[in-house]
Amino acid sequence: MKRIKSACICQTIHFMLKDGLSTEFNRRQVQSELENYKKSLIKAGTKHKIVEENVQEDGSVIVKVIKQYNTSPVGDYLD
Repeated sequence: MKRIKSACICQTIHFMLKDGLSTEFNRRQVQSELENYKKSLIKAGTKHKIVEENVQEDGSVIVKVIKQYNTSPVGDYLD
């Protein structure tokens, strides 16, 4: 018999600009979407760690995050 002792998922998420919108408005929208994502992780109680957050030249943002998989224990993944 096997049991999962700990589990996390590593994701790279690209918060991209939308076509047809002004650059400054687009950048604000991307930042707003990113902040809402971070708040949703906290609100859901998902244990997570943002490993990297890079703003690209065009204003889009690439985020690397390690987060809890379902309700599995996270072990030492987030240390």
